[in-house]
Amino acid sequence: MQKLFVEGGTKLKGRVHIGGAKNSAVALLPATILADSEVVIEGLPSISDVETLSALLEEIGGTVKREDGKISIDPSQMTSMPLPNGKVKMLRASYYFMGAMLGRFKKAVIGLPGGCHLGPRPIDQHIKGFEALGAEVTNEQGAIYLRADELKGARIYLDVVSVGATINIMLAAVRATGKTVIENAAREPEIIDVATLLTSMGAKIKGAGTDVIRIEGVDQLSGCTHTIIPDRIEAGTYTIMAAAQGEEVVIDNVIPQHLEPLLAKLREMGVEIEEGEEHLVIRPNVPLKAVDIKTLVHPGFPTDLQQPFTSLLTKAEGTAIVTDTIYSARFKHIDELRRMNAKIKVEGATAVIQGPVQLEGAKVRATDLRAGAALIIAGLMAEGVTEITGLEHIDRGYEQLTRKLSSLGAKIWREDMTREEIEQFQNT
Repeated sequence: MQKLFVEGGTKLKGRVHIGGAKNSAVALLPATILADSEVVIEGLPSISDVETLSALLEEIGGTVKREDGKISIDPSQMTSMPLPNGKVKMLRASYYFMGAMLGRFKKAVIGLPGGCHLGPRPIDQHIKGFEALGAEVTNEQGAIYLRADELKGARIYLDVVSVGATINIMLAAVRATGKTVIENAAREPEIIDVATLLTSMGAKIKGAGTDVIRIEGVDQLSGCTHTIIPDRIEAGTYTIMAAAQGEEVVIDNVIPQHLEPLLAKLREMGVEIEEGEEHLVIRPNVPLKAVDIKTLVHPGFPTDLQQPFTSLLTKAEGTAIVTDTIYSARFKHIDELRRMNAKIKVEGATAVIQGPVQLEGAKVRATDLRAGAALIIAGLMAEGVTEITGLEHIDRGYEQLTRKLSSLGAKIWREDMTREEIEQFQNT
């Protein structure tokens, strides 16, 4: 195990290249199960979630080859082997194996998913969709069993807007008989990305990116080549880092429209942003003004950027109110920021931030992926050195973070933890 050190106070300057979208990758890889020949996905990020999913595809009989930033998956010899334990429990997105395996094999056994602990994230809407398509779903000894003699198209209304449920139902429905309509569907760019892959494989999907998706089931899907979209959350994180501690930073390989809610709030704070077709130039101004944010489903302010943005608000003048309407437990980073001298109060699903304060380096722990990003941003702004543990969370979603930040001038490095430190970490 390793820990990360950030020495604060250095200005960031230069250019950073954004990788492929994590939240697309974790759905695109399971989607390849539905094809009967080789699928090539280009631009996948080098993150631990991709490695875990690739290993799971091999576990059920797939052949996975990785070279030059692309992955080739041959799903022709895959079987509906149960995946009740092991790697499947390491990340939340393993639930996409449910929809993909149900679509191809009409049965699946998948362990209940893991991932970051962000409070209740039930899969009831996924199950509701599978049952509407004709599957029998049971929970037996901590694993979900799905069985269907035949999948038949249905009209499915999601009670809550859910990216996971929208994609999972789409994966099963593309191989169902007849028409499926998903109403109150999520509209995230990652859903369009998955629909684009499925369409290239031969699926008939209309309306991805709107709140009504229409799918005409097909008997067979074949291999194709697909290029993943850039990661809007990684792009947003580096944009916030540039606003917090930048001189002039160019963010490359980004779709600016995917970041509109964030860019609007940064401009409101006084950050100068220049938009190109596939890049952003960030020039922060001092002082920054406090703003309020409220996370909402897309196209609202993304919950995945709430934690990094909270760190930035400690530098702004005035009082800022942050409300997370998506994940109730997404304030675990606040206690860590307080260790660094932040003045933040939490009241229910709302955090009240008083600024500006000078953050101070401290020993802190990343409790989830985006909390880790928030602590790195805080470390960049802080006086002294910040020591961050819990890097396994950060490595799930940010590729080559240390290298990318070093190239911008940040003083950031990793060190191996001692045996005593590892024991202490595991016992807390």
